[in-house]
Order: sequence, then structure tokens, then C-alpha cells
Amino acid sequence: MKKIDIYNHVLPPSYLELVKTRSKDAGIVKRMVNLRLLWDLEARAAMLADQFPDVVQVLTLSLPSPDLLGGPEQSPEFARVANDGMAEICRRWPDQFPAFVASLPMNNVAEAMREMDRAINELGARGIQVVTNVNRRPLDDPEFFPIFEAMATRHDLPVWMHPFRPGTIADYAGEDRSKYEVWQVLGWPFETSVAMARMVFSGLLEKLPGLRIITHHCGGMLPYFAGRAETLWAQLGSRSVDGSEAQVLKRLSKPPLEYFKMFYGDTVLGGSASALRCGLDFFGADHIVFASDCPFDPEHGPMFIREGIRSIESLNLSGQDTDKLYFGNALKLLRLRQLGKQ
Repeated sequence: MKKIDIYNHVLPPSYLELVKTRSKDAGIVKRMVNLRLLWDLEARAAMLADQFPDVVQVLTLSLPSPDLLGGPEQSPEFARVANDGMAEICRRWPDQFPAFVASLPMNNVAEAMREMDRAINELGARGIQVVTNVNRRPLDDPEFFPIFEAMATRHDLPVWMHPFRPGTIADYAGEDRSKYEVWQVLGWPFETSVAMARMVFSGLLEKLPGLRIITHHCGGMLPYFAGRAETLWAQLGSRSVDGSEAQVLKRLSKPPLEYFKMFYGDTVLGGSASALRCGLDFFGADHIVFASDCPFDPEHGPMFIREGIRSIESLNLSGQDTDKLYFGNALKLLRLRQLGKQ
């Protein structure tokens, strides 16, 4: 059965050089340089052909994003380097990498709009990727609205949303940074959940009902905390001093959780079948897509693909739902009849 891995990561060699010279995070540079299958795409294509001949990967750029490497003057060029690099990878190894997702210079909205159109119309990108915050600015900031509007209406393609919370954000006051990589393991699902909530309560999904957003790690905290979210947000404003947030619910045409279920979740859960079951119960089989997070696993490539497949198979889903997760939902999102050799 064909499987479309819709959320995995690469660093085209030319972009890797930018990361080495421009990134101020020595830990990220160390991590990226040591992950061979992140930037050696010939080796990655060989790994897929040998171990997973039924898997094709839709490529997304690994962190750091263009706006994390430079200001609004530099980031547009960095985005072009990334997108040109991913397009070239797809041209060289179409059997393993038939499509890619564009990265944008989100700290320069005018240039982001231009790069979006170029990457989709000229390079063949099948969507865009955004990070859950733009240098700590929320995605529901009105300045970013034209980007989401264009994706929902003009291009009719999905948005991949990747979490980011740096280690420099301490977990406790008085400390200079987060310890034990809590910033990533726990902080990133939190960042995803916050970004989703801001989109819901700001009315972004009310204004753009056709917007399709793929959340990494199966919606962060939301599936697991759905009961808490539903009951406490039903009382929104009751804890606010002036009660103004109570008006938010009146501006929404349906209960908050119905908007959260408009998002899509991927299967990047470290191979946990119980977590995937939770995600399926929340989003439904029509809004879950197979993904691996390759090559960010302890084996640096194959483990998350293998364990992701195992987690799906262990749930004993119907053949129809299994097809949806592996390829059906992805093809609908990308507006394609097929992807790679069938």
C-alpha cells in the first residue's frame, strides 16, 4: 500500500550552509550537522528505496526557518534558497520525494506573499509551512492574515504548522534557560496548542472556513485535553477581571471545540498507538495524516517511519480509514489524484 509521509524534514545543502553561518543557536547547528539524512538526500533516497519502497515523502524545511536566520531584509533570499533547494531535490529523486512545501520569510509579509506565489506557481510547491510564532509574534496577528487568506482562497492548498519554542525561554523565573530539553519535549506541543487556540478565538477560522492547517504531533495537547478544553472554555471570561473575553464566544458561530476539529493532525507521536487513538477520537479519520518527522529519531531516519506505520497497524482500523491515513487524506489536501508511483 502506498504511504504518503506528509511531514518530515530536510535541509538542502545550500540552506545548511546558511544555518551554519547565520544561526545563533549552537545547539541547533550541532544537531543539524550530525543528522546526515537531513541534508544528504542521496543517502536518504537510498534508505527509503531499500527499507520503505512504499513510502514517498512530501518535504518540509527543518528549523530554523528563514525568519529565524535573518531580519526582513535577508530572510526573503534565505527562503528562496530553501525552496529552490527542495524543488531540486524533488527533481532529482521524484520516486522518493515527489513534492515539497514552501517556507516563507514571515517577518516580511509582502515578500512572503511573493515567495508563496513563486514557490507554488513556478516551483510546484503543494502548500506552505509556518512556525507557531514569528519571533514571538502570534500567527493571529492581523498582519499575517493575507497569507492565510491566500492559501485558503486563491491557492486552495494547506498550511503546515511547525512548533517552535527556544531553549532560551526558561521554565521558571530566575533561571536563564529551560533545562533538560523541556523546551522542546513539552514546550513544542504547548506552542502548537497555543497557536491553535489563538486562531480559534481570534476568529481566523470563522473568517476562513476553507483554511486547512496540518498540526505537527497530532494537535499538540488538544486531543488529550479535549474534555478540559471543552468545559473550561465554555466558561470563557468568567476568570477575567473585566469579563470582556466572555464576548468572544458570542462572536463565534459554533462551540470552540468544533473549530479545533477543523485542524488536521499528523501521526508524529513517537510510535505511540494510544496517543494516535486519542488523536483519531478527537479529529476523526478524515483529519489524520501519516507522517514521520524523519530523520529526528534515535536511528536518524528509519525508526519514526517504521514505528509510525506500526502504530497505525496496531489499531486495527477499517481498510477505508487506513487508506485515508496513509494516502487518501493527503491526496485531498494536496489536490492530487496520485503522488509518486502507485
